[in-house]
Amino acid sequence: METPPSPAAPLAALIQMTSGIDPAANLRTIDRAMDEAAASGAAMAFLPEMSVLLDRDRARSAAHIAREADSLWPAALQTMARKHGLWLHSGSMPLLADDGERRVNRSHIIAADGSIRARYDKVHMFDVTLPSGENWQESAAYAGGDTLAVVDTPLGQLGLSVCYDLRFPELYRALVDRGATLIAIPAAFTVSTGEAHWHVLMRARAIETGCHVVAAAQCGMHADGRQTYGHSIAVDPWGSVLADAGATGSTSDECFAIRLAPIDSAAVERARQAIPLARSRTIRNVDL
Repeated sequence: METPPSPAAPLAALIQMTSGIDPAANLRTIDRAMDEAAASGAAMAFLPEMSVLLDRDRARSAAHIAREADSLWPAALQTMARKHGLWLHSGSMPLLADDGERRVNRSHIIAADGSIRARYDKVHMFDVTLPSGENWQESAAYAGGDTLAVVDTPLGQLGLSVCYDLRFPELYRALVDRGATLIAIPAAFTVSTGEAHWHVLMRARAIETGCHVVAAAQCGMHADGRQTYGHSIAVDPWGSVLADAGATGSTSDECFAIRLAPIDSAAVERARQAIPLARSRTIRNVDL
């Protein structure tokens, strides 16, 4: 399974950011990163979770957050996609739900012509108290989504998820059942959980689905006081790490790092033929 990727394998650009509390600054960083990704020959760029605004102060962030129909952020990213001729996964951004009562953590897939091809609202809310003492209650402000999404892209059939979704393998099996050959997991992982679980879970999701996994991540010390793990990663369907951005981060919200990874469609076929999980699944026939 060490066969090298086809020379024609399209490239994914993982953009690692240290997003802050100023959306305009974050958008400038994204624009510069997309310019670099396009110049590097990438077919599609991937941003981390909360790429446009990372702020745990809900009162302060409220001034920036609107329903999608009223938000300037998706349009700004659409303009960048057209400008750079590059497909874009937005990572995610905070928006008001259509009812205006709560927020959603929403991803967008934007084609190189600027059209939005898919949306996905993070399903699983990060409600945890960690051994480090950190307490996060995402559901206090956010509503979880109820719809899965798989979308055709230049890299293949892309299944969408966000950060904490990573811990729920049934979601990824459902994406594969809908045709996914590539899975995006944009994230803003805590340092303590990242050190313990990030790499093993990313490799597990790739191996158990026979998919490439692409996970752009937040990294470093952010303006809202949190620290994130980084290590934006791409994993092939056999579980081999294709790219890892490490812990490249900064206190500046205009810092970014890019890693390129080839997404070879033949690798999916090789992995699934070697270990035919779909054919071998019997749990549905077992009396539980």
